[in-house]
Amino acid sequence: LKLHHSGRYHCGGWVGSRVSPWWEESVSVTVTVQGVLLSGVSLSVQPPGGQVALGDRLVLSCTVATGTGPLSFSWHREGSGAPLGTGPRLELRHVGSNDSGHYQCRASDGENVAESVPLNVTVL
Repeated sequence: LKLHHSGRYHCGGWVGSRVSPWWEESVSVTVTVQGVLLSGVSLSVQPPGGQVALGDRLVLSCTVATGTGPLSFSWHREGSGAPLGTGPRLELRHVGSNDSGHYQCRASDGENVAESVPLNVTVL
């Protein structure tokens, strides 16, 4: 279901004999589709543990346990102003020494924003 499926519904059909059928309709009912609050934003990292060698690849993935979509994502590192990227995945192909720090994913459903717990990445 989507939020826009809220509304009034009824059903109808032909009843009676083949000779003299008539159309009947049910009483209308109201259906309200409610959104699910955005929560449970979490991060996973490759390589595991968030320790990556200088020049290697780092992949961060963001997941949401519950929430009514569509969802948007943004990536942040402590101390950096602008988002590092958008989408549920952030890939740094060749990490540098300045890529160490605490990373966080923010998810939004257009009305609410939820953040992951910061994940520490160490470049060795």
